[in-house]
Amino acid sequence: MNGNALSEAEKSANGSRPGGGAAEPPEDERAIESALVARAKKDSQAFGELYERYVDRIYSYVYSRVQNVEDAEDLTARIFYRALDRLDGYEDRGLPFGAWLFRIAHNLVANWHRDQGRRTFVPLDGMVFRAERREEPETTVERREGEEALWAAIERLPEERRRLLFHKFGDQLTNIEIGELMQKSEGAIKSLYFRTLAALRKDLSEQFEDGEAEGAPSDSEHQGKKASDGKREHAG
Repeated sequence: MNGNALSEAEKSANGSRPGGGAAEPPEDERAIESALVARAKKDSQAFGELYERYVDRIYSYVYSRVQNVEDAEDLTARIFYRALDRLDGYEDRGLPFGAWLFRIAHNLVANWHRDQGRRTFVPLDGMVFRAERREEPETTVERREGEEALWAAIERLPEERRRLLFHKFGDQLTNIEIGELMQKSEGAIKSLYFRTLAALRKDLSEQFEDGEAEGAPSDSEHQGKKASDGKREHAG
């Protein structure tokens, strides 16, 4: 990762959203949503409001995993049908309603892959750290080289940490929603995220140092160059 990419990710970890993961909803917003869920158990129109709140994010989550518009649309519809069917059994545990929806989505997508006999594919291109501004050609080349190094470093991470980054930057999920999917507490997700960023920074720093060392001339090469320069000066 180039320095800018890690800085953006670290800003996200500290609570801002320069282009990274979704911000945690404020307490009053959770209270409003909890009241909406309670209404939805008796009024289907209220469930329609919940649908409008989450349908785009659920669809993006599904599509990134099935890579097919028709299947993504079908699965998204099934997710909300299942949520409506099971809404009476939903218990408000202080988590966003979306955390429950994403758990349903995770299970249905997993079933879809099992039925299709396919391996779940998580494209790293869905994780975007790019700055949205026009750049000079030289800057663009440097950025692309930095991104290539970033993707290579991410590929070297353990699968759990790769999933965390994809959920945060690809799916734009909150820490609470990620915790629900990965069956970890919000605090554990935050800790894992900080450790993941630290590991990426260490990896990329080592790769940069190795690259500089490979580009530097060895002592024997340096001595040989001095001797060759001396001969040319003497001959002149």
